[in-house]
Amino acid sequence: MSNSSNRSPYHVSFSDDQQQRKISINLDDNPLTGSGQGSGEKSGRFVVIKPSDVPDVNENDKMTNSNATNEHEKIPLQTESNVLLKFNESIFEDQDHGPRTVLDQLYNYTGGIVPNAVEAEKQTAVRQNSANLGTIFGVYLPCVQNIIGVIVFIRLFWLIGIAGVPQTLLIVVVCSSCTLLTAISMAAIATNGIVPAGGAYFMISRSLGPEFGGAVGLLFYLGNTFAASMYIVGAVEIIVKYMCPEKCRLFGDDVEIPSIAFNHYRIYGTLLLIIIGACVLIGIKFVTKIAPLSLLAVIISLLCIYAGVIKSSFSPPDLPICLVGLNPSHLIKSSVLHNDVRTYCRPDKWCYEGNKTILCPLYASICNKPTNTLCSKNDYVENVRVEQGIPGLKNWQLSENLVSHYRQAGEIERDIKGDSTFEVVAQEITSFLILVGIYFPSVTGIMAGSNRSGDLRDPSRSIPRGTIAAILTTSTIYLSNVVFLGACVHSSLLRDKFGDSINKQLVVAALAWPNKWVIMIGAFCSTVGAGLQTLTGAPRLLQAVAKDDLVPILGRLAKSYRGEPVPALFLTLLICQCGILIADLDKLTALLSMFFLLCYGFVNLACALQTILRAPSWRPRFRFYHWILSLMGVLLSISIMFMASWYFALIAMVIAIVIYKFIEYKGAEKEWGDGIRGLSMSAARYALYRVDEAPPHTKNWRPQLLAFINVQRNEEDELYALRHPRLLNFLYQLKAGQGFVVAATILEGDYLDKYAYIEQVRSLLKTSLTQTKVQGFAEVLVAKDAEDGISALIQTEGLGGLKPNTIVLCWPLNWRKDYESYTANAFIRTIAVAEARRCAVIVPKNINSFPDNKEIQEGTIDIWWIIHDGGLLFLIAFLLKRNKVWSRCRLRLFTVAQLEDNSVEMKKDLEQYMYQLRIEAEVDVVEMENQEISAYAYERTLKLAERVKLLKDLKLPDKELQLQPQILMESLLNNQRQSIDESDDQYHYTFTPNQLGNLKSVSESSMRKMHSAVRLNQQIRNRSHDAKLVLINLPSPPTKHTSLATYSYMEYVDALTEGLDRLLLMRGSGREVITIFS
Repeated sequence: MSNSSNRSPYHVSFSDDQQQRKISINLDDNPLTGSGQGSGEKSGRFVVIKPSDVPDVNENDKMTNSNATNEHEKIPLQTESNVLLKFNESIFEDQDHGPRTVLDQLYNYTGGIVPNAVEAEKQTAVRQNSANLGTIFGVYLPCVQNIIGVIVFIRLFWLIGIAGVPQTLLIVVVCSSCTLLTAISMAAIATNGIVPAGGAYFMISRSLGPEFGGAVGLLFYLGNTFAASMYIVGAVEIIVKYMCPEKCRLFGDDVEIPSIAFNHYRIYGTLLLIIIGACVLIGIKFVTKIAPLSLLAVIISLLCIYAGVIKSSFSPPDLPICLVGLNPSHLIKSSVLHNDVRTYCRPDKWCYEGNKTILCPLYASICNKPTNTLCSKNDYVENVRVEQGIPGLKNWQLSENLVSHYRQAGEIERDIKGDSTFEVVAQEITSFLILVGIYFPSVTGIMAGSNRSGDLRDPSRSIPRGTIAAILTTSTIYLSNVVFLGACVHSSLLRDKFGDSINKQLVVAALAWPNKWVIMIGAFCSTVGAGLQTLTGAPRLLQAVAKDDLVPILGRLAKSYRGEPVPALFLTLLICQCGILIADLDKLTALLSMFFLLCYGFVNLACALQTILRAPSWRPRFRFYHWILSLMGVLLSISIMFMASWYFALIAMVIAIVIYKFIEYKGAEKEWGDGIRGLSMSAARYALYRVDEAPPHTKNWRPQLLAFINVQRNEEDELYALRHPRLLNFLYQLKAGQGFVVAATILEGDYLDKYAYIEQVRSLLKTSLTQTKVQGFAEVLVAKDAEDGISALIQTEGLGGLKPNTIVLCWPLNWRKDYESYTANAFIRTIAVAEARRCAVIVPKNINSFPDNKEIQEGTIDIWWIIHDGGLLFLIAFLLKRNKVWSRCRLRLFTVAQLEDNSVEMKKDLEQYMYQLRIEAEVDVVEMENQEISAYAYERTLKLAERVKLLKDLKLPDKELQLQPQILMESLLNNQRQSIDESDDQYHYTFTPNQLGNLKSVSESSMRKMHSAVRLNQQIRNRSHDAKLVLINLPSPPTKHTSLATYSYMEYVDALTEGLDRLLLMRGSGREVITIFS
């Protein structure tokens, strides 16, 4: 053991129990000065000295590691990047990078959260600038402050009066259940790893992918921003309507008129937004310090409400209201009674003010109406009475508040119209679903803690505990308030939305003890505090989206100044100002509810998806969750969305879809190990099992293409390029078949020598596929021989029942010269292997003359149907015609008949067959006579005969001949035939009869085969010389794979297709690929 003074901060001692020897490994050059014996832990055969004895890293030290991890990937254990390893581990690592011990790898581990190393960025000051908040101040109190907002003070009592206590309790339970289920799902996700900045957005995007995460993240951001608008408008409403309705009036005579009230909200709301924005701009630490003051006012207000409820059991507050009539009762506005209910709420026509007799205001307001029904013929108002607005627990009111009172605008009860000039009437239509939408924003503050996850000391611990505790606390408060308000307040007063019958007082303020101003100040502080918390979290959420670079236009919002997202904050304030200009509180609540519910639904979906898929990385520490609960949360969120406002729900979904498609279009290439990728893998696995059960039916057959693409290497820059890039355009034009495409390349050589080029070639193929819009896969195989590589890919490519059934390879144009690459042999062998594998073959000839994806063709596509191939010719022509490049072309079908065949009947049968195939094509039958062999056929066959004789004379085996191409070329040059003059014979000879007689190897079958190819080629050229594309059957390959057979086959096919510009040679797989049945 080394001396303690020279011991490094991280010290590992490996001990051998038998030899009692110890080897020390120093991991840092800087020794500790005066350190004592460090605390240690034994684990197996080594001792790890805890880092508690290590001094903290100097704040001024700069990290020099170029691979600094992303702030999303930070873990508690991290060291400086200039750690030097003195212990030589070269026996374990033989790479260019420096060696690393097991401890070093564990200590610098950065995987698990954001595996994409490309996204890594500097993190020098991020952790130092974070607020390092705990559960109470970081999550619990912000959530409580956000949840207990404006609704509980200025709308909850009205909900009770309209819906009744039972239905209001149901509304609270439904909405709270939605948030509680979401909190449970969020707790599971938050405890499944480190949650950096971004909160809910980070959880959704890493669980459902960048497209879903970006779409929902931006909508959730908008929801938070408009929520701040709602809180600010609510605070201004409390000021203008309840705290100083006269002194705060800027213009207009009556702030009760909506247009005048909304203008006040806009002016005061803008001023309040500026103040709150300045507080947020100072920093989150300042917000965290002043937020408890606002929360304290809220808590005191709630305590005063409970104190008022208790006091009402023995001494209810004196709050008279004036009622007229029975069944229904008409609640009279206090302004009609000069705000003196006890004096002027009387049935008489005349009233006395001192020594004066005046017309009673109640009588004047009601009885002077021509349509009144409340006045008697004896000049008095019937059934006038003064009742206590808050009878309190002493006079139990719960039984009176059990029934609902849903109304249309202008009604006092259902189907009973009222007069808004003197009585309180409904100002809008109400129903259970509408009230759900109005109430739901009062429970939407559950993400206040997760939105600031980047400022939490331990987000995985604080978010679940603080959020669930806040939901349980606030739900208890809401439920108890519903019961107490229903038990203490008169039913008519509960339906007075703005306190018109009690001189513009808040009902909860009138109930509270000791003073109503405590409630109004508390309600104001509550709304301002909730707006402050929301405007603190929303910019951080937007910054997290911008940092992930999902939407390029948001890139500038990723910047921070002094640890604060200043650019994102200014944009948030601008959007919030737009919400303030709307000014209508109820419209704001319906709109932002959609954004929150969409976010909650996706949080639940993320948890359910991860749980059902059982991914190995899904290991949350929070155990009290289940996928059924998450699915219930999804269904509840969607249900509440459409219950609250179906058109707002559709608008929110359309916005989400637009953002989703935009991110998908921009190509958010993020690999986050999301659940959608896992779901795709599970779905693919299930589909593969199903597909593998049986071969596909003819109706389900579609070309699954394995295309062999040659690449050539530039020796100067050592870069690869495609030899036939137009082949990819052809693959794109076949995409109507809806099959998959595999673009494959064979690199000849040894794998250990070529593996470094595999990724370069694969990247080239992927880029080319993307540029030509071909949705396919790239495959690169290194093989010592091209033929073996092609054979291996044809045999092994694919998985289960999803394997290529069609091979695409270009015709080798230089097959006569290119002996060194054995092009002809590889081509023939590929066809033979594909035939043995029961795969169809498509061979484009003159591929460089094929059109690209922008060249629209007009003309004909000619099909020369020589033999029945299962309908492959028809199907490929039909699929090509579905592409825009070939859509303007007409199909023409040609078939060959002998003179003895009934060509008329054959044409009718073919037309009927094409009709049954639902393919429009012109049918033509070509009759060919039995003619004697032409001179040109003799000439083409003679070339084969010369090669046969030459190979026999040389007596070289096939392989040796291929290795010595110069011998063959020299011999062919020495045996050139001399042309003779034309004669008057039937045929045009280009050789002497003696030469032909000397070549006994020329058989009659070979001669007639060549003659048939030449004659058919003449027919094709005569009829299809102007065709944009010609499709023809590919002749069968030779059974003997010798050089002579290969050369003969290539000559035959060349003679068949000579002079044709764009040509597709096809050979079926031996099974039907098209059917006449539905």
